[in-house]
Amino acid sequence: MEEPVIEVPEVVVGVSVNLPTDTAFALFTDGIDRWWPKQNSFSRGTAREIGLTAEGGWFEISEEGETVGWGDVLAWQPPQRLLLAWQISPDTQPWSPEPDPAKASEVEVRFLPIEPGRTQVKVLHDAFARHGDGGAGMAAGMASPMGWPALLEAYRVAAEMEST
Repeated sequence: MEEPVIEVPEVVVGVSVNLPTDTAFALFTDGIDRWWPKQNSFSRGTAREIGLTAEGGWFEISEEGETVGWGDVLAWQPPQRLLLAWQISPDTQPWSPEPDPAKASEVEVRFLPIEPGRTQVKVLHDAFARHGDGGAGMAAGMASPMGWPALLEAYRVAAEMEST
């Protein structure tokens, strides 16, 4: 008997910023430590630093100096596109890093020019079914006001500061 396939909806969130696409991409990637909330940590405390690099993936450094990986960079195409593996397990509360890349969902970030000096930043987080039974809960969490909407609001505020 074949197991049923669980369909988990994708999460799509966007924000417009008053930055050209190359600056918007750089703020999202190189500048992630300036906007990602440090309390959104997977090291069981407040992160000291958040990082995202083409070679090193995305990660945090805890207050104790421990590096905690969040996933790999699957595509780094400045200034249009970024694709990340979300190697976070919903099987623990709070969520924690997932060492198995086969159990990672994917976060695609697109940087779309609206007009000169203005960019639409669109996040598409999908493949939640790879997380197993907890995938639907993770999708709901990332779609909730405290998930990607809050993260992109923090990004928008940082972009506003960058543009002034």
